[in-house]
Formats: sequence, structure tokens, C-alpha cells
Amino acid sequence: MNPTVARLTLRGLLGRRRGALLLVAPALLLIVSAIAGRSNGDAHGLTVKILGQLDLGTLTPILGLVIGTGVIATEIDDGSIVYLLAKPLPRWKIVTTKLAVAIGTTWVFAAVPTLLAGLLLYGTRDGVALGYTVAVLVAGAAYSALFLLLGVVTRHAVVAGLAYALVWESLIGNFVQGARTLSVQQWGRAVAEAVAGDAAVGADVSLGAAVPLLLVVTVGASVLASVKLAGLTLAAEE
Repeated sequence: MNPTVARLTLRGLLGRRRGALLLVAPALLLIVSAIAGRSNGDAHGLTVKILGQLDLGTLTPILGLVIGTGVIATEIDDGSIVYLLAKPLPRWKIVTTKLAVAIGTTWVFAAVPTLLAGLLLYGTRDGVALGYTVAVLVAGAAYSALFLLLGVVTRHAVVAGLAYALVWESLIGNFVQGARTLSVQQWGRAVAEAVAGDAAVGADVSLGAAVPLLLVVTVGASVLASVKLAGLTLAAEE
């Protein structure tokens, strides 16, 4: 990890309007949770629905999209990536540094609010808040890697990522049985279910399958992004 690249990436990510945009999702989650926490209904069922569908299923992939593409796609679009690629840095180190920044930022804006929302909704009972927090941590890392890869391979990363997040993860991943095996959201649910020991989470993928898949996607996307970035360097030099 390169400290200079990390500092510049973080400043670019949070120094524009994107920084304010990142506050919208956690604020929405906390407001909804605070209101729902005052209701007299089924607190457990409500917590699972809000943290599972709204948070893990919708807000986390959207945050991963904004952050994952934001750490590199903007630099590629405006051409400033050339100055970074001109430095004597291995391309894999650039990618891993930007990925580390993306994952850390996603955790701050997604995992921390998840824990707070879970405590507002259900307290520390049954480990539900902790379970979903860990789920958002692992899913957030996978989303960050996937969307960083999109930022490298296409100039339409935000459009492609939004289609993936809303269509595949939020729609197909929730309602089409066969597609759930290939859903980051469902892998996160498996982790939440294991940590909380709560079958009501409703994971459709076993923990034994979810953990390797999360690792393969995160590492694989990082490696592929490094290869593609090296190719971008060659294209620029030619």
C-alpha cells in the first residue's frame, strides 16, 4: 500500500460532492431505524427486514458502487490517471491501495451505520446487529473490489454498476431462486445468519459456499483490475 496514493485517493473521493452524497444512505438508514424502533410491532422481524433488504440489499451495494468507482473511474475519465501511471509504482500496488481506501470508506459509511441502526432497532439481543454488521463488512469489501474493477474496464462504470446493484442484487437476487447463489447480498446474509445464529435472516447460500465465493470475488476482481490497469498503461504508451 502506498501512503501517497492512499491520501490523494481519499482526498479525491471525499473532497467533491461525492463526499456529501455518501452521507445520504447512512442518514436514510438511521432515520428509518429510529422511526421503526419506536413502533410496537415485531421488533425482530422489522430489524431483519430493514437491515437485510434496505441496508444489505440496497444501500450497501449503492455505497460500494459510488465509492468503488469513485476511487479510480474519475481519474481514468479525466485523464489524470496518466500522472499516477507515470510513477515507478507496480500497477498491483496502485490497485490494492485504491481498494484499501474503497473498502475502508465503505466500512465507515455502511458498516458503522448498520451497527447503530441495529442497536436502535433491536439492541444487542440475539446478536442480530452484530451479525448484519459483519455481513456488511464482508459484502462491502466484495462490492468495492467489483466496482473498482468496473471503473477500470469501462467508461460507463456507474451505469453498469447501478444496473448490477439495482437489477441483479436488489431485484433478481431477492426474488429469483437460482440467481441467489451468485449474489453478494446472499453471501452476506449467510455470514449474518452464522454470526447471529438466526435462521430468520433467510440466507439461501451456505456459509461454506459464501466465504470462499466472497474471497474469490474480492481477490479475483483485484487481480483482474491490476491486469487491466497494466494494459491501460501499455495502450497509453503506444
